[in-house]
Amino acid sequence: MPSPPAPEPIVRRKLSHEVLDRLVQTIQSGDLAPGDQLPSERELMERYSVGRPAIREAMQTLQRMGLIRIAHGERARVTLPTADTIVDQVSGAMVQMLGRVPGGLDELKDARLLFEVGLAQVAARRGTPATVAQLRTALQACREATGDQARFVAADMAFHRQIAAMSGNTLIRALSQGMLDWMTRFRRDLVTARGAERLTLEEHARITDAIAAGDAAAAGAAMTDHLSRANQLYSVLMAEPAGPTPQTRRRRTPASG
Repeated sequence: MPSPPAPEPIVRRKLSHEVLDRLVQTIQSGDLAPGDQLPSERELMERYSVGRPAIREAMQTLQRMGLIRIAHGERARVTLPTADTIVDQVSGAMVQMLGRVPGGLDELKDARLLFEVGLAQVAARRGTPATVAQLRTALQACREATGDQARFVAADMAFHRQIAAMSGNTLIRALSQGMLDWMTRFRRDLVTARGAERLTLEEHARITDAIAAGDAAAAGAAMTDHLSRANQLYSVLMAEPAGPTPQTRRRRTPASG
């Protein structure tokens, strides 16, 4: 006869995990609505018969999850998590991870290329006269920022955010913002490289025209060309030694994407 399966070991859970599960259930059930204050630490200690460390650890986890906001001097309040707040919370950890993974920048560039090409195609399919007008306004802001590095980079990022917004999908918009943020924070010196903004403006104009025409294939191709060119420049700049010479400064072109 076959031997009976070995019994599964009973895993002891930390008290803070038990407290966390109960608080999450209370929030998800609607007993605590967004804006409501949680009971005080002492009340929670009495309710669950646990010590202060378990309560505080559970509360800190809830805050990292975006379910509560803890402010000094007052009780924690329930918050309504949004895609923006969730992506923002993981941004710091994402940048740290990318910096420790071999080839992290290359992986981020590949992910952004696939993501934004798809975004351009979606924008071409879902664009309306109003959102296309907003995209043209973002393009004009890029033109007006020419010669001002900080303004140009900010306008460039706003242009890409507008394309994401044209999807009409809040999660896509938040992920796009997160990816732009990760790229900027991971290698700010590359994103803000000085150079001739004219090429970036020409590429932005091609993307805008294709989206305005509702041509998803052309929009995707224009975005592919745009980011591939920027990615090649990132690689060139990464290979340059720190402290560029006047000659390398002269040959640099913008890494804006």
